[in-house]
Amino acid sequence: MKEKDQDRSIFKEILGWLVYIAILLAAVYVLITYVGQRTEVSGHSMEPTLQHGDNLIVDKISYRFREPERYEIIVFPYQYKENTYYIKRIIGLPGETVQIIDGEVYINGELLADEHYGKEVMLDPGIAAESNHTGRRSNILFWGDNRNHSSDSRGSECKACCTGRI
Repeated sequence: MKEKDQDRSIFKEILGWLVYIAILLAAVYVLITYVGQRTEVSGHSMEPTLQHGDNLIVDKISYRFREPERYEIIVFPYQYKENTYYIKRIIGLPGETVQIIDGEVYINGELLADEHYGKEVMLDPGIAAESNHTGRRSNILFWGDNRNHSSDSRGSECKACCTGRI
């Protein structure tokens, strides 16, 4: 009888540990999938704010409850290469006209006075030199802080991949 009780006790202990491990794995899955994710900065497009090799925890839940805001740093998938992500700063919000004149950023025709994230004066405004470069209602424009060394929504080759919803 004692041996049978001892077997049940061991079985209950093992079952308890298995349930505990299953709950722990489910919680980790939910956190990684829906709340946050670790990512590493690869490249120099966000210097001086972020350096090559910096590790970040990316918040994946905020934009489910609110709209993105100007100057926030975001991480989003590059649509032409699987498992590749871009890290950029939000500059243009939905419906805004963004233009670069003489290296200065203009939103809806007004100088963006508090834009101080760019590493240096932009030498090539790309398609943002055009006065009709607008962020459509559903689009956001992203730029790297190292503006002269960043593949972002100013370049015609990247207009589709860096302009969109996150």
